[in-house]
Amino acid sequence: MSNKVIQAMYDDDDVLLEAVRQTREANHHIEEVYTPFPVHGLEKAMGLKGTRIAITSFIYGVIGFVFAIWMLNYMMIVDWPQNIGGKPNFSFAENMPAFVPILFELTVFFAAHLMVITFYMRSKIWPFQTASNPDPRTTDDKFVMEVSMDGNEDQLADFLKQTGAIELKVTEK
Repeated sequence: MSNKVIQAMYDDDDVLLEAVRQTREANHHIEEVYTPFPVHGLEKAMGLKGTRIAITSFIYGVIGFVFAIWMLNYMMIVDWPQNIGGKPNFSFAENMPAFVPILFELTVFFAAHLMVITFYMRSKIWPFQTASNPDPRTTDDKFVMEVSMDGNEDQLADFLKQTGAIELKVTEK
């Protein structure tokens, strides 16, 4: 496969969606699609698999819940038991109603923070990284589809023009 791509620019999301479908049907490899806003159905049109971030979020929530149980048991029962408002201090189960808000908050805290970190790592979004946008107009009102060139450049350019592209540009990956 060549390391050249052709960038086809579109000015309408419906035209882009149909162009992605036609490009996949013609067995051309779509490298990436850049849009200024989420386009409903684009991931299915591109043939992308579903994400598993919800599963990881659940696992992170369970980790947070277990950590909260361990922390509360250690702090309030084992290490420094205190009689607060006449509540018993010698068993975790008897203090459970008082611990529910903390258990909930730590579950949500772990799930949210670890899920964001996982998303950034999976998306390869690192601090101080420069944007990899091929054209600054894709943050405003234009859509760009990058298609790998593995054959005749002129035929692919003609095909993309027929799909409704308003501008074409050939670049290196």
